[in-house]
Amino acid sequence: MILAHGNLYEDRELVPLREGLAEACARTMAGPPLESGVVVEACGELARRVERGDYDRLLAPLLTGLAMDPGQLQAAVGLFRRESLLYKLETELGPELVPLRRPGRAPIRRVRYPLGTLLHIAAGNVDGLPAYSVAEGLLAGNVNILKLPSMDQGASILLLKELTDLEPRLRDYVYVFDVPSTDLESLTVFARAADAVVVWGGDEAVRAARRLADPDTQVISWGHKLSFAYAVPDPLDRDLEALARHVCLTRQLLCSSCQGLFVDTADMGAVEAVGERFFAALQAENRRHPPADLGLRARAALQVYSMELEETGPRVLRSGGVSVVIAPDSRLELSPLAGNCWVKPLPRERIPAALGGKRGYLQTAGLLCPPEERAALGDLLARAGVVRVTEPGEMSRTVPGEAHDGIYPLRAYSRVVELT
Repeated sequence: MILAHGNLYEDRELVPLREGLAEACARTMAGPPLESGVVVEACGELARRVERGDYDRLLAPLLTGLAMDPGQLQAAVGLFRRESLLYKLETELGPELVPLRRPGRAPIRRVRYPLGTLLHIAAGNVDGLPAYSVAEGLLAGNVNILKLPSMDQGASILLLKELTDLEPRLRDYVYVFDVPSTDLESLTVFARAADAVVVWGGDEAVRAARRLADPDTQVISWGHKLSFAYAVPDPLDRDLEALARHVCLTRQLLCSSCQGLFVDTADMGAVEAVGERFFAALQAENRRHPPADLGLRARAALQVYSMELEETGPRVLRSGGVSVVIAPDSRLELSPLAGNCWVKPLPRERIPAALGGKRGYLQTAGLLCPPEERAALGDLLARAGVVRVTEPGEMSRTVPGEAHDGIYPLRAYSRVVELT
């Protein structure tokens, strides 16, 4: 399915629609600017209708396919609320830019303008709906072309169709194409129509976007990130339980999901003690949640079993579909996912060295420590490259006005023009 100019089209209309795409986008950007207030009111009304249940019949099967629980849905809808978007605009763009002063001459006006046309290549891990990426582009005044991820199940195209129905002035600012990543011809056409490519994904996705984009086209990447927890040697039970709940809720599929737990010690006995306590919490919490995707569980189980077979490998605790791998190294790495974590030693004085090579991949750190140690440990992790430090149960929180990987997206989607 395709969304263009507020209308839905069958996939067989792809070629004629993409042929006129660049011209249509340029024509829209040459017209009157899109006021952010128009976007805020339309998104706010959409959020109200979703919360009221107007779209339950349409959204229910899609959300089942996305494996979103009601809390995750409410958090996603909350980002579209009027007050959330107004706060986001105030936080990220702030007041009008102050003119540049020149002694003896008239000051230079500075005005924010949109980049132009954004191509959003969305990720399939449901770390925020792809529709929200488009909403951010709209808030900055851009035309938006969305390439849907394979896992979207149609939720984003439904929401954006409703958005353009609610506010017809947005119809020429939103295009959605459900094409596979292998359709390089279409992706090249989309990229050449864009002034910037916004890519959500890992290294290969970013490299592919750079190959698609012309040299004068910006590539704005929100790449796959690694997140972890950091604990003192004697963390509280409630902190371990909160971390286990977070792991089971997200199944470690989000950039903000905890992949493993570092312990502030070089003593492997202390590390094993924390690992055993965390494993008990993980087992208890896992029984309260529906199982992860079968394919994901199978891959994780095979990976953990392979570790268990290694004669000199790490200690593996596994039962009931979850596991904790206790290893002596301090490498930050991806876990097997689906409720399978690692626990490793990392004394605080070694944090900068251990994380230094991963600065570009770091995102969230969940802290399990006494309140009086949070400021010092948080500062140490931030200086090592982490861009968000949270409580252990809030690693995947969704809060309006938060930065994406340490950068405000509305600023990235805008340019400052100096006028004399």
